[in-house]
Amino acid sequence: MVAVEDRRAGDGRDRSGLLTPAIIYVGRGCYPSSMGSESTIAASVRRATAADAAEIATLVNRAYEVEGFFVEGNRTDEAEVAALCERGEILVLDGPHVPGEPRTIVASVHVHAEAGGAVGALGMLSVAPGLQGRGLGKRMVAVAEALCAAMGCIAMGLNVVNLRTELEAWYRSLGYRPIATEPYVDRAVRRPCHFIVMQKPLAESLAA
Repeated sequence: MVAVEDRRAGDGRDRSGLLTPAIIYVGRGCYPSSMGSESTIAASVRRATAADAAEIATLVNRAYEVEGFFVEGNRTDEAEVAALCERGEILVLDGPHVPGEPRTIVASVHVHAEAGGAVGALGMLSVAPGLQGRGLGKRMVAVAEALCAAMGCIAMGLNVVNLRTELEAWYRSLGYRPIATEPYVDRAVRRPCHFIVMQKPLAESLAA
């Protein structure tokens, strides 16, 4: 179950006038038992703040180290993430709670509506290496889709590098399909590559 709840003061609308929930519940009992009880992982996804930027940048760069065979440098940095947080475009999931210590962020995703608002977009999906393969990435995608649907988007889009064949296959399993290609211009490359543009109707996401 994915439910979106508005807990902001006032009408909870951003600069574009769209409803922007601050807390997004992903439902109880959704995490595999191998992750521990639901009290160990936060029960909801939240919007990140600029104070989270350094931790998120570290998480993203660790998750994207796998791309080192074809690109150079880090995927992002604190300044870029802070700017996205200021716009309310980064969602995070907090990890196990240790008494007396702050929670650490174990998953994050960049999500926003493209120009015109009809298509949502997600990127920089990252899960802490020790928790990969346990469904958190899929759940972050589901939350991003639900949020964009709540904002009036009718489709969700993303870009995958063609050399990340396992990632394209994973997104295909979630209902995404290639619709175009674009040049890869994000970082210096070690091997020729390009983006595969993938998209999914949000009506399928909500019905799943």
